[in-house]
Amino acid sequence: MNPLLAFYLGSHPDDRGRMLAEILRQDDFWLEVTHDYVQWLFPLEEVSRANARAPLVDGPTRDHFRSDPLLQRHLRASLLRMLRFFGLRLAESGEVVPGDHWAERKREWFTHDTHNSLRLTRMIKSLNLLGMANEARALQSGLEALCREDPQAGISSTTRAYWRDAVETGSRPAVHAVANSRTKRAR
Repeated sequence: MNPLLAFYLGSHPDDRGRMLAEILRQDDFWLEVTHDYVQWLFPLEEVSRANARAPLVDGPTRDHFRSDPLLQRHLRASLLRMLRFFGLRLAESGEVVPGDHWAERKREWFTHDTHNSLRLTRMIKSLNLLGMANEARALQSGLEALCREDPQAGISSTTRAYWRDAVETGSRPAVHAVANSRTKRAR
């Protein structure tokens, strides 16, 4: 079985021996200092520099994610856990808004660009790719709103452009996404 699908179905571990449920139970400190799990929680079609061993999404894997309710529930659980990590939550309206620990968590990533900005870009891209385009748009627009409204925002315009592009790329045919990623690497 495809290692990514097996991991997301909960039957097999990632390349470090960790099960999906185990990763989702980790505390915020672990999620902050560990850098090789996000590629499993939010896989993409391109290799990650942080974890080159993480599996990539191909056409059949993408199709499985988009059509399997269990995979969608587990992907949503990953999203909700990472939103809590960032101090955010998914409101009943579908918007991404500050959560209970926003004031505490935003110091870790929102007042200046960090590796977490890259994680958020990955999340938006992956959600789009795997059939959760509404959640990807909600995440991107929620982040944009926070950046506009909060005077402590230290997120660069470049990072915000990557977030916007991650949403737009997800709505284009795959051939454009590949061409766009080559352009970014060349920069």
